[in-house]
Amino acid sequence: MSVSIPQQARTAAPASRRHDVGFWLVAFSFLTAMAFSTVPTPLYAIYQQQDGFSTLTVTIVFGAYAIGVVTSLLLAGHVSDWLGRKRVLIAALAVLTVSALIFLIWHALPALLVARLLCGLGVGMVTATATAFLNELHAAGRPDSGQGRFELVSTAANIGGLGVGPLVSGYLAQFVAAPLRTPFAVFTVLLLLSIVAVSLSPETVQRPAERPRYHPQRVTADHGDRAGFVAAAAGAFLSFTIFGLATSLDPGFVAGTLHQPGRLLAGAVAFVVFGAAALAQSTTTSMPLGTRNALGLAGVAIGMIALVTGMEITSFAAFLIGSAVAGAGAGVLFKSAVGTVAAMAAPAVRGEALATLFFVSYVGLILPTLALGIASRFVDARTSMVWFGAVMLLLAAGAAVLARRVRTRSA
Repeated sequence: MSVSIPQQARTAAPASRRHDVGFWLVAFSFLTAMAFSTVPTPLYAIYQQQDGFSTLTVTIVFGAYAIGVVTSLLLAGHVSDWLGRKRVLIAALAVLTVSALIFLIWHALPALLVARLLCGLGVGMVTATATAFLNELHAAGRPDSGQGRFELVSTAANIGGLGVGPLVSGYLAQFVAAPLRTPFAVFTVLLLLSIVAVSLSPETVQRPAERPRYHPQRVTADHGDRAGFVAAAAGAFLSFTIFGLATSLDPGFVAGTLHQPGRLLAGAVAFVVFGAAALAQSTTTSMPLGTRNALGLAGVAIGMIALVTGMEITSFAAFLIGSAVAGAGAGVLFKSAVGTVAAMAAPAVRGEALATLFFVSYVGLILPTLALGIASRFVDARTSMVWFGAVMLLLAAGAAVLARRVRTRSA
């Protein structure tokens, strides 16, 4: 006895498989792009040795990257909602490839500024676009499942990628010849493979017959639930402040104040922060949102206290433990923020909503870190870190108040 399978079911199954495969191809590309963005982290010490860069110079180079991200999010973070996810993501990966080539062939300070600016422009396009793309590929590939896989994979690709980059470049800088070239050669190849991977993925946006009039990204909390969006954005801001510290000034503190100059070690410290973030994200998926937020805020606060203590008593172990705990807290906060905003935003403006979230996140990445770098010109590293830690505790308290208000209103 044969069973007839409806034509609609026969065509739906291959389509679901294509979207499921596309989900992983885009996840690979997302991870590669984010990893490339942190490749220079353990290399800054080499630039400082060879070219005499100060802590402020490193901060300015990092600032060029953050300015590129913020600019890109404002101008192009939302355009994939009508241009299509594939087209924008491929363009972003192409920009990152150009950035990698500049790093590869030109090492002067102007080159670093241009390359980091281009890297920021590419990452700004990638973050919101890839996150929205993964959300839609997950929904099409597994329509009967919840948001758990999307939240886990999207944030792991984002945050995990940020940790993989410095670990890979730190290893290559420590054990392979041409430490300022080899990491960028490797990632040039990976970025080109990522472009191929995205081109093989199915598009999830149906382009409108008439293209909407272009406008820059609206920075607004009107994405379904204003209070909920503000609370999520506050958590994302705090998270990226921790991540900004790990990818800009931590290697200098480790090599200078804590007297641990190894290149691989500099990359490993950043990896610990992002690795702890990714691990915490994967182990808290089933927790209620309120519990996750409270755990994340507590992790950030306790971790910052331990980190600052490590700086004060010149204890690398305490600094490393504090970095890991703060990273874990930041990862949980950011995962909750992405899941909250992706769920509350309508599909037609999901890219715009996520671009706004990432805009706020990268403001958190740049402002406190730049302030810390400027402060290092006038006070020693230990004093500046004490003040930085105090600000972080105040920000965590503010985020806790906002989250509590949202929970009280929803109860």
